[in-house]
Amino acid sequence: MKDIREGIFYHIYPIGFCSAPEKNMGEPPVNRIEKVEKWIPHMKNLGVNCIYFGPVFESGLHGYDTHDYRKIDTRLGTSEDFAKVCRALRNEGFHIILDGVFNHVGRGFFAFEDLLKNRENSQYRDWFSGLDFGRNNSYGDGFRYDSWAGYESLVKLNLRNPQVKNYLLDSVKMWMEDFGIEGLRLDAADVIDHDFFRDLRRVTAEKDPDFWLMGEIIHGNYCVWVNDEMLHSVTNYECYKGIHSSITSKNLFEIMSSLDRQNGPWGLYKNMALYNFLDNHDVNRIASVLKNHRENLKNAYTILFTMPGVPSIYYGSEWGITGEKANHSDLPLRPAIDVENPEIVDADLMEHIKMLAKERLSSKALMKGSFERLNTQNEIFAFGRSFEEENAVVFVNIASEQKTLSADFKGRHFEETLAPYTSKIVKF
Repeated sequence: MKDIREGIFYHIYPIGFCSAPEKNMGEPPVNRIEKVEKWIPHMKNLGVNCIYFGPVFESGLHGYDTHDYRKIDTRLGTSEDFAKVCRALRNEGFHIILDGVFNHVGRGFFAFEDLLKNRENSQYRDWFSGLDFGRNNSYGDGFRYDSWAGYESLVKLNLRNPQVKNYLLDSVKMWMEDFGIEGLRLDAADVIDHDFFRDLRRVTAEKDPDFWLMGEIIHGNYCVWVNDEMLHSVTNYECYKGIHSSITSKNLFEIMSSLDRQNGPWGLYKNMALYNFLDNHDVNRIASVLKNHRENLKNAYTILFTMPGVPSIYYGSEWGITGEKANHSDLPLRPAIDVENPEIVDADLMEHIKMLAKERLSSKALMKGSFERLNTQNEIFAFGRSFEEENAVVFVNIASEQKTLSADFKGRHFEETLAPYTSKIVKF
């Protein structure tokens, strides 16, 4: 996609969305991924144009424990099944982004299975980080290895090994050729070797100059990863937190300060198209986070769609489904969807999001414009966006009573009165 700022993402976690079994028991492939093709009319109606798939490659459990980077998870179908879905999506104008899980693999990964069998004599012993045959691990393997966040089921790869790097880069080239993908979301980007990202950027750009790389970053200075040599974007967890926290604490100064810090005249990231979201497969659904403030769900989406960056909707949240982690499990965040007869919880919210998508895609100011903080109070604020000759002012009122706010932008004065829990976009 030539300009990602023209994108509106729809995030699908395929194993959950497609009702796949929680565990991969090695059974023959079942074409569950076809459910996504049946969901195309809904996604088009919603107004999204980029599909971000969570893990689709063979794994043992949740997809982030990859067993085979060159085979679609049999719980979802075959590579041919997925290629058919991708063709249908591309034919309808969607851009396809896949999850690139390159920091670690599952214990069922072929090279690790060889290591378990042949130990010191394995030809793959240098494929893994921190391998130590002088110590043991919780599985009783008789050796230790680095893992992601201490989870020994997620074995860290040695991305400094040219064989590992080439295997992964060749896998990405295969995805581009076989599935027509146009970008990757890089899992655990904060702990991946920067030289790997540089090589990934070079290889993908050679095949597709517009190929998009976005990293999962929870904390830190986004400039470390987003630059001309590495990634194009990262997950904007700062504003993810800022949006719901501002609403629940009735303190819009928090999110406005983040927006100004990131995108204002002296903003740290004002030239970046950050990936913005209200929820995803790792965090509680926004409807659950705002369960005592549900009347402000529409306002949360208004902020998401009008702030600088690229908005993303997590499947099902467009009609306000709930979901909270339970017993240290993320499964409640990743439910199946009945694509034939979905249970629409909040049709008004979905219509509001459809409206926001149309407003955004019809306004260069909202997609690409500069950001200016105009007026902020605890429960109401206004900010301006401007691109070339197009301008927009966004007003948001999270209060339970009517509020009036004044703002001046690009030579115009505004006095806007907003009903409780409403927003307004003025374009000129």
